[in-house]
Amino acid sequence: MSSGLYQRGKENEGIYGFLAADIKKEIRRASRMKCRVCTKRGASIGCAIGKCPRSFHFPCGVENQCIFQFTGQFASYCWEHKPVQKIPCVSIWSGSSYTCAVCLESIDPIPSHDVLKSPCCKNTWFHRQCVQFQALSAGVFFFRCTICSNKDEFQKEMLRMGIHVPEKDASWELEENAFQELLQRYQRCDARRCLCKNGREYIEPDSKWDIVLCKYCGSSGTHLSCSLLASCLEDWECPECRDIVYKSAKLRKRRLGSEITSPKRKLADNQESLHSPSKCPRLSSGTLKERKKCQIFASRSLTDILKDLRSQINLKVISRINVDRTNVWEGALREMKRKTFSPTSTICIQFSDDARKPQEAVDLRDPCHEFFCMLMHHLENSDLFDGSTISKNMTLNSRALRWDWYYEAGRMIALSLVHGGPSPNFFSTTLFNCLAYGPEITEPTMEDVTHFEVVQKIKKIKESSTLEELKLSVNENADYLSVAGCLRSVWSLDDKEMLVKDVLTFHVISRVRSPFERFREGLKVLGVLENIQKYPEIFSQLLCYKPQKFTAETFGKLFSIYFSPDGSNRIIAESKVIGFWREYLADVEDGTTKVSFEGILTFATGANAIPPISIHPAPSIKFLHCDGIIQYRFPTGQTCLNCLNLPMSKTYEEFKECVDFAIYNTPGLKRK
Repeated sequence: MSSGLYQRGKENEGIYGFLAADIKKEIRRASRMKCRVCTKRGASIGCAIGKCPRSFHFPCGVENQCIFQFTGQFASYCWEHKPVQKIPCVSIWSGSSYTCAVCLESIDPIPSHDVLKSPCCKNTWFHRQCVQFQALSAGVFFFRCTICSNKDEFQKEMLRMGIHVPEKDASWELEENAFQELLQRYQRCDARRCLCKNGREYIEPDSKWDIVLCKYCGSSGTHLSCSLLASCLEDWECPECRDIVYKSAKLRKRRLGSEITSPKRKLADNQESLHSPSKCPRLSSGTLKERKKCQIFASRSLTDILKDLRSQINLKVISRINVDRTNVWEGALREMKRKTFSPTSTICIQFSDDARKPQEAVDLRDPCHEFFCMLMHHLENSDLFDGSTISKNMTLNSRALRWDWYYEAGRMIALSLVHGGPSPNFFSTTLFNCLAYGPEITEPTMEDVTHFEVVQKIKKIKESSTLEELKLSVNENADYLSVAGCLRSVWSLDDKEMLVKDVLTFHVISRVRSPFERFREGLKVLGVLENIQKYPEIFSQLLCYKPQKFTAETFGKLFSIYFSPDGSNRIIAESKVIGFWREYLADVEDGTTKVSFEGILTFATGANAIPPISIHPAPSIKFLHCDGIIQYRFPTGQTCLNCLNLPMSKTYEEFKECVDFAIYNTPGLKRK
């Protein structure tokens, strides 16, 4: 640091290039100069500003907050001419509390000798001593901003402010066997519910207790049986990596959408389609194998998943539930809270108002399916959820939270899916994403807010076109923003989007966090939530609203037709009736009949919709032939067998009239 000493030799000459003659000459020069701090001679360091006459010793300069730059010409500056950081007044706001980005202790956001600001981050501050310790440990190759990892701009500013960055490798890279644990393979089951009786760390190769690691991070594992994997060749993703992949997939979709809307991109795509014979590029054999594995893993159907969950049900153990159709919710709560009730047992439903009805009327519907249909209808219109009929979010109901109804609602939905009932079909995309990927990475939208006053407040902030309008909107809604924890000073219009996002997150997610956690606990029954998080794309079609409309072709494929044995004279007449049946389905699709597809399905099976786990046994069609003097004119339905018996009509007009009359006039069926 001596002002009159220069490195005129090579690195291996003298002392690191400083020759002995030059050192002696500098000693003689310094012996004549007094230090401005301690007044003793030997002050070899002078201020780099030419007009400044101050000289000082190195320790004296450190005590008096002088700046020594360990780069370039190794310039030194006295306490009056030292470089300072120029910080805009906007960045210094006493209303917020700041912490050092290294030691995380409180710090005053005022630039001084002991307080430095990061040049690459807006509100990042450091203690000088903390930054110096970090530089000595990290070295020139790893010294960077602890917040944004900027290296070039951060090092340049810190060197200018007198931070010494040694040219060496990081201290943690010089330790022997510092990363020895990375050579050890992770061997533990991290599934939410481990089924292995020998514990999570038990491993049995080439069996269902073999452990598969996460295909992304490799630091989480699961037994094959605990995650319903068929073999070690199947991929498995831990919940943390699944969240990250989902978030990146959303970003890719946004970028792809913006690229498609670009006119230049459209022109390039059209030109490429004219000259390229194939839309897919050639893939290597390794890539093809990986893609094939992913396709096999992702091709699992919803029915197969629900059947695996249904395998937990013990057919030998029966839980009987007695409820009244007029108050099915309270009856279900009362019965399912009994100690004798088990989710894994076979549920048998007995409606109390069926005691005085004839058996034919009771047999019209499947009692279990009808019970879960009523439950889903009650939940859809209850105070536990709020929103449109096809997109509902959770509400904050203190009475429901006190009686733990949110947990019971989640449990009933899980039981309905596994025991063959209908799906809710009213979850909003935001609610489903919170369940599948976690509320931390879910971004709600304006459509999720149904409270009129809150919508108006958010719109007023969102539609602010100038900074003055934005500040006025914030001041007018200061009380609400303060309760939501979103009240802050705004410095530009760029703060508007973040403010709107914070308000939406509070109102839709943070405000109902307690009900959501209890609802999620209820969905864990029978492993439903775990499969939702494992197969989110499949379950989104089940829990969120997806309009499905029957057609004559799809409805006809639901029924298996049982003809008479080969060689029988009845086959010709039965084939003729099946022709009438298919023509009748075409008329139903055109709307020229009195009944709908749902009415026919209810007449034959007792269910007005196909449950997610499918109808068991499969619907079938049989024929009502003449039995002696008995002539069957109208169709009949056997809901206990899911069978539709068709009459042997001679003309289509007769067939259509009889089927319309029988189904339309059956009590309890949904009219067209």
